[in-house]
Amino acid sequence: MTIRIFTIVGARPNFMKAAPIHAAAIRKGVDHRIIHTGQHYDEAMSKIFFDELGMPEPVVYLGVGSGSHAVQTANIMIGLEKVFMEHEPDLVNVVGDVNSTVAAALVAKKLHIPVCHTEAGLRSRDLQMPEEINRMVTDVISDLLLTPSVDGDENLLAEGKTRESIVCVGNVMIDTLFMNLPKAKELNTLEELSLKEGNYAVLTMHRPSNVDDETAFTRVANALLKIADQIPVVFPVHPRAAKNMDKFGLTNRFESHQNIQLLKPLGYLEFMSLVSRSKFVLTDSGGLQEETTALGIPCVTLRENTERPITATEGTNTIVGTDANKIDEVCQDILSDKGKQGRVPELWDGKASERILDAMTKFLGANEREHVKMASQNKT
Repeated sequence: MTIRIFTIVGARPNFMKAAPIHAAAIRKGVDHRIIHTGQHYDEAMSKIFFDELGMPEPVVYLGVGSGSHAVQTANIMIGLEKVFMEHEPDLVNVVGDVNSTVAAALVAKKLHIPVCHTEAGLRSRDLQMPEEINRMVTDVISDLLLTPSVDGDENLLAEGKTRESIVCVGNVMIDTLFMNLPKAKELNTLEELSLKEGNYAVLTMHRPSNVDDETAFTRVANALLKIADQIPVVFPVHPRAAKNMDKFGLTNRFESHQNIQLLKPLGYLEFMSLVSRSKFVLTDSGGLQEETTALGIPCVTLRENTERPITATEGTNTIVGTDANKIDEVCQDILSDKGKQGRVPELWDGKASERILDAMTKFLGANEREHVKMASQNKT
């Protein structure tokens, strides 16, 4: 009997995790279907990623769009309940930590469909972050927990999950990175932007705690303007950041600096073409902390904490918050070639998707055997 697995995606970080999982499922003959909630719904933030990563059209596209956390999560749950009841998957795989992740896990669990959480066990310990709540709730109700690194295992065990429910599979985002890096480096992005390899920085900001807070955003802007006096800075601007830059009067400050380039959101290949050849990256993204570690590129994280501490303890990541002095200090070290050196964590080898499919099929096989055993016992 063919196994049917649904992977739920809704936002850009999900797409990079779903793509290699889908490819591995096809190779292993698993009926794998992608369900897109439409949490990110414009072409620059969604469709282009599907096209570039070679993913098929989603079997279902809910198109829930934006809204408050409660409204968005509720709409996703309403839509997914109908989908799961109609298509009856053997397993629902949720990835990452967005609202689509926790919504899908809740619906599947209440319909008695096994739930797998890919990228389980990450913790920032910051309950002000909506993603942290999503991670914690999803892990509590998931049946199979696939972690990207051993610190995830430790977190889950400390929270009472069983060793049997946890499998360390490595970081599936690195699968996507390694798979697409040659294509990304073939692009002439640097030439188009008049940049030289290893002689520019990349900035990304999108978290509400940074871009919705005028004080925090202004502190980062002050630090960035000082850094841009020494090295070109490329800033693909997230729609949320763009709106607040205008609101806080920062757009003109950025645009008037000859060493800062403001760009519209980029597709995955174009963005990784920039990141992979940069001197360093400044970001409040979670995934970029991992990708820069895999690439050996210094990362300056504009947050007070991270759910991916292995990127700081083993990788190239340094957590600085939004303190302009700390940002400048770390960047000056990088500019003088004294930046942090790191190593790539274990199992970040581009083969996580194979281990993920193996873990899922093994889990479903064991689950089926348990059902058969129980049915036999009930007959007797």
